[in-house]
Amino acid sequence: MCDETTLDDAEEAFTNGKLTRRDLARYSSVLALTALLPTPAWAAEVTEQDVSVTTPAGMADCYFVHPAKGAHPAVIIWPDVLGLRPAFRVMGKRLAQAGYSVLVVNPYYRMAPAPVVGPGASFRDPEVRGLVLPLARSLNPATNTEDAIAFVDYLDAQSVVDTNRGIGTMGYCMGGPITVRTAAAVPHRVKAGASFHGGGLVTDAPDSPHRLVADMDAAFLIAIAENDDAKEPMAKIALDEAFTAANLAAEIEVYAGALHGWCPPDSQVYNEAQAERAWSRLLHLFETALV
Repeated sequence: MCDETTLDDAEEAFTNGKLTRRDLARYSSVLALTALLPTPAWAAEVTEQDVSVTTPAGMADCYFVHPAKGAHPAVIIWPDVLGLRPAFRVMGKRLAQAGYSVLVVNPYYRMAPAPVVGPGASFRDPEVRGLVLPLARSLNPATNTEDAIAFVDYLDAQSVVDTNRGIGTMGYCMGGPITVRTAAAVPHRVKAGASFHGGGLVTDAPDSPHRLVADMDAAFLIAIAENDDAKEPMAKIALDEAFTAANLAAEIEVYAGALHGWCPPDSQVYNEAQAERAWSRLLHLFETALV
């Protein structure tokens, strides 16, 4: 996940001319975020709203967006360490335009409503890190599992969700391992998952996410940042072995030239070409697995 090495890599991207401060400012604008992510000609008209989801811990504020007509397979989006914010609303809406009923969650609802950071916030900022890291550390496998079950129950109660089709889940950075926990917590409903530059997917802990693959019934996309792979080159091998042993389909790939955090369009290391490639693989996964 985000750490000092990640920060050093991001700073190097700036100093080597791969990114500019103007790029970062441009990606911080909500209008620019919308323009940055292309809307296909066949995009569905969508309905969007802020909702409150009942969980054992209280009420979770979330963003729910879905096609205006019909019932569609559901997807849960777990944001990165900066939480639910405009960039993830834009990504959720884009996915809904592709034909999914999408719940973008505030993982920090127990402690603060979303957004927890302001426009243009960067993990490189010490004040931002001081704000979000305690929130991230307040979460654990038990809270992740508790929330996953509640969010699945909420979606299955919505008329715009096709409960005859499986649910998908996707996560970024700290959200990556939460997708695995979600799939393991509700295997009869979650049939596809995607982790983008997910951190902590393979650890020595007994409850390491990769050890939960045996409890899942979901196909997965695991998109790994090049610098994350450099730090943990054996992680992809352990993941491949876990999915193979469970006889589950998994596309596990290191994205060349992509740094940790490359997918959200407001990220300081946003890599448009590789983010679009990852998005296309996500759509392929959902089209084939959520049947």
